[in-house]
Amino acid sequence: MNPRAPTPPPMSTRRLPAPNPRKRLVLVLFVLGCVSVGLIARAIDLQVIRKQFYQDQGDARFLREVPIPVSRGTIFDRNGVPLAVSTPVVSIWANPSELLDHADQLPELAKALDVDASELGKRLKEHSDREFVYLRRQMSPEAADEVLKLGIPGVNSQREYKRYYPSGAVTAHVLGFTNIDDRGQEGLELAYDSWLAGKPGLKRVIRDRLGRTVEDVEQIRAPVPGHDLTLSIDSRLQYLAYTALMQAITKHTATSGSMVILDIASGEILAMVNVPSYNPNAIEGSEAAARRNRAVTDVVEPGSTMKTFTVAAALESGKWTPTTPIDTTPGSLTLGGHVFKDTHNHGLIDVSHMITYSSDVGAIKISQTLSAEQMWDMLHRFGFGQSTGSGFPGESTGYLPVPRKWGLLTKANISFGYGLNVTPLQLAQAYAAMANDGRIREPTFVKGADNPLSDVLDPRIAHQVMQMLQTVVTPIGTAPDAAVSNYTVAGKTGTSHIATGGGYADKYFSLFAGVIPAAAPRLVGIVMIKDPGGHGGEYYGGLVAAPVFSEVMTGAMRLLDVPPDNVQRWYAGGPQTPPPATPIGTIARSRDP
Repeated sequence: MNPRAPTPPPMSTRRLPAPNPRKRLVLVLFVLGCVSVGLIARAIDLQVIRKQFYQDQGDARFLREVPIPVSRGTIFDRNGVPLAVSTPVVSIWANPSELLDHADQLPELAKALDVDASELGKRLKEHSDREFVYLRRQMSPEAADEVLKLGIPGVNSQREYKRYYPSGAVTAHVLGFTNIDDRGQEGLELAYDSWLAGKPGLKRVIRDRLGRTVEDVEQIRAPVPGHDLTLSIDSRLQYLAYTALMQAITKHTATSGSMVILDIASGEILAMVNVPSYNPNAIEGSEAAARRNRAVTDVVEPGSTMKTFTVAAALESGKWTPTTPIDTTPGSLTLGGHVFKDTHNHGLIDVSHMITYSSDVGAIKISQTLSAEQMWDMLHRFGFGQSTGSGFPGESTGYLPVPRKWGLLTKANISFGYGLNVTPLQLAQAYAAMANDGRIREPTFVKGADNPLSDVLDPRIAHQVMQMLQTVVTPIGTAPDAAVSNYTVAGKTGTSHIATGGGYADKYFSLFAGVIPAAAPRLVGIVMIKDPGGHGGEYYGGLVAAPVFSEVMTGAMRLLDVPPDNVQRWYAGGPQTPPPATPIGTIARSRDP
């Protein structure tokens, strides 16, 4: 160690260089400048470069497009009575993931919703990847308020509408019903769905984290309420027909039945009922078969109601007149190895009394003088084998074989109503055309619809046929039970076996087609009852279906204020004058075969 070297001072007494204030200021300013540049860059990124991205992300969390529900149009009957109305209801929905975060409140929620708590939890877990799931649809507003008052996070409400049918089963088959989303599923609800439904609106709203709407931002699409619809149906006649048909089916332990009432002048359908029916306000418990409008969708071999058109073809051919004699002795006829029988041996009768007594033998003998083309053309002109044009969903066209397929037996069978199929509505349309001087209209369910006429038969021939049909509703005819006091009635009974695979069962369709008042036709009524068997085993159309016509039309004449056309009719309690045509052979009261 160099003794001369200076000794360093202690560390505690060493002096540091004095700080430079200028450098410190520059450093601070540099740091602040960097931070400012970063903030500006970030602001540019948020407000300019990726503005839309972040806007979309924010909107996705809080901005929603929600529908604006609209009320479905009301359906009225022809007199302004509401048949189908929409009432406001509330549906409860939830965000599953948010609600599951408060699973401890599920039992309380399930109790308020009147559902099983375990099932509710299971459903929420199954849809946990969604933001929306219905908890219960179409609750009353009061019940929904009780649920919302619980204040459970993730639970919300949505306003909707529910269809209600005041007439219940009486008008069920005509109106049909809507589904839970208020869209038509069957009947006129389906046929006129686009007219009745309207178009829901759409609006943009802001919702908070609990899903509650806190602000309406804008209306994207204005709602268009559904249009009202006024039907041709008269609810009073509808009820009359339904109750009378129900009583007849109960009395005769029948399987089912249908009735159609048509306004002859306008073609408007005033009533259409089927039994059994169903409650459209609670369709869950009904069967699909019970919901089918059998008056339009189901077909039947019409039996002797077709003899009316066989006679019309005969008169049009010029080979026959109402008084042309027909020998039906001995009450049976063998043709092609098959035996056709009447219920009685009517002997020598004329064409008019072939209708009166409903002679199958007489109808077959008339058909033997006509070509298949003549008979087919007459039936086709009156609408058989084709749609009526009513527009009802699922309407059947029936079945009318083309004439080239008619053999000897086919022509004979068709002359008295076998070998073809018709609906009750087709039958009503055809008889309305006959009563309207041979002019046909498409039947309609809408009041005041444009419904042009088409000529299908010479008015003189139609008038002659109508006179013959009046003899049916007499003591010597097949339907005295169809008579209505103080009114003339024209009509025709029909009784046909029910077809089964490969043949016919020992079961029947009972039919009656009637016109009232016959002197100034106003209404046509068709009654069809399937498989009657009670009340002494009666199954003839004159015994089963005709009384229903009488009961309903007695009330209809009163309700529509139709004046009596003849209070002195020989078969309605007046003087015992002869019927319009005098039988050539022996007079014998018969029932339709």
